[in-house]
Amino acid sequence: MWAAKAIHGCMACMECWKLRKGCVVQGASVIGEAYEKMLAADGVILGSPVYYGGIAGTFKSFLDRMFFPSGLRMSYKVGATVVSLRRSGGIGVFHQLNNYFNLAQMVITPGIYWDVIHGNNADEAAQDLEGIQIMETQGRNMAWLIKTIAAGKEKVPPPPLLTERQRTNFIR
Repeated sequence: MWAAKAIHGCMACMECWKLRKGCVVQGASVIGEAYEKMLAADGVILGSPVYYGGIAGTFKSFLDRMFFPSGLRMSYKVGATVVSLRRSGGIGVFHQLNNYFNLAQMVITPGIYWDVIHGNNADEAAQDLEGIQIMETQGRNMAWLIKTIAAGKEKVPPPPLLTERQRTNFIR
């Protein structure tokens, strides 16, 4: 639904950070809609095909602009990553997507293997029986993790979040 929208890269204007809301520059309405849904969700699944060994440029721009302003609002939500590909490059994309979760202080769903499924289209992916098993396990683990964190918050409060980060600029 968002793939056909024109989404440009982050310009590092910092307005989203200052205003504590989603991106405010060109294409922001598309990102803002997804941003509000992401904040309201208990968990987030990021999925991508492999494009030249990485995620598609438009999707990366979308994720950069959506995750940067999230700040502490995504902490301790559950995230899961799935990748589809024809041949190779899946692990790099898997790690690239998980970086968004890690930097947002989200809890990454564990799996039995990297969450990568092979196939050039849906019919071919359906033939990757190991990939299907990996995805099914990932889904069950994510559902369990969301329930566990919700139940745990009643008994054990999450650790305090860092409200102000120390930043070091290595150009002196």
